[in-house]
Amino acid sequence: MRLLTVLAFVVAALMPTAPANAAWPDHPIRLIVPFAAGGSSDILARIIASKLNEALGQPIVVENKPGAAGNIGAEFVAKAKPDGYTLLVDLMNPHVSNPVLYSNLRFKGVDDFTPIALLGYVTTTLVVNPALPVHSVGELIAYAKAHPGELNSACAGVGSSTHLNSVIFAKMAGIDIVQVQYKGGAPALADTIAGRTQLLFTAATISLPFVKSGGVRALATTRTTRSPILPDVPTVAETVPGYDEGVWYGVFGPAGLPDEITQRLNKEIVRLMHAPEQQKMLQDQGIELSNDTPEQFGALLRKDAAFYAKLLHELNIKAD
Repeated sequence: MRLLTVLAFVVAALMPTAPANAAWPDHPIRLIVPFAAGGSSDILARIIASKLNEALGQPIVVENKPGAAGNIGAEFVAKAKPDGYTLLVDLMNPHVSNPVLYSNLRFKGVDDFTPIALLGYVTTTLVVNPALPVHSVGELIAYAKAHPGELNSACAGVGSSTHLNSVIFAKMAGIDIVQVQYKGGAPALADTIAGRTQLLFTAATISLPFVKSGGVRALATTRTTRSPILPDVPTVAETVPGYDEGVWYGVFGPAGLPDEITQRLNKEIVRLMHAPEQQKMLQDQGIELSNDTPEQFGALLRKDAAFYAKLLHELNIKAD
């Protein structure tokens, strides 16, 4: 009997063991959005959630945790267990600019996250309330110089892409505009439409319907080349040379996420985002899709973190 017991232990020890996460996922996955509902991150998260549940066979629950320019939601995910059940859908700022803007961050924008999937670049628009008597970037700059401190620029929180786009624009154009902070892109746009603020840099995902309806007037886009969906709208750089503020969105997990989970999520997210009907809908909203691997996404993350650290130090921009 003793011999049989020993043999049983030996056989058990030699048998391959199943990986701890072999059954992943076996319960619902949370997609954390660190901004208010209705903004670009939220829109993208809900698109992913609506399709990813079919691929993974588990419910995907979107949770909005807005505040502090995305830092609250990002910190929540950074400190979560790296088991694939708590993920982050957000734009670049909490990772590449907030570590420079905020001196008391309790997470590292690069080191505390696992890059999973680069969703793509979102066309960013400079829009104004139609009552403002300007129809071009040049006219906006001239108006701001004639009325220093009288224009209010809506921003989705200190350090957000809307805030940085506006602050960098003001510095490069040599104008004085007031930055008015909101908890997300949707409420910032709502107040610009209502006329409580006069201008806003925001993603085309939420501004395009109102550009088409006349709720706001599009003056420019923020990358160096014109957007395919707004070919008649000039870039800011056509008036302010050197202005180039592209904004990308991505999916992250906490640092230490197992590679097999990272790779599977990347594969499924890229596949669902590039489905023909999905791709057309997203491109119509100004999203230039990506099919980068997690490794390529990680390289972009590190490159942009270094770029923004240098830029923000040169411009002496701080949020605290």
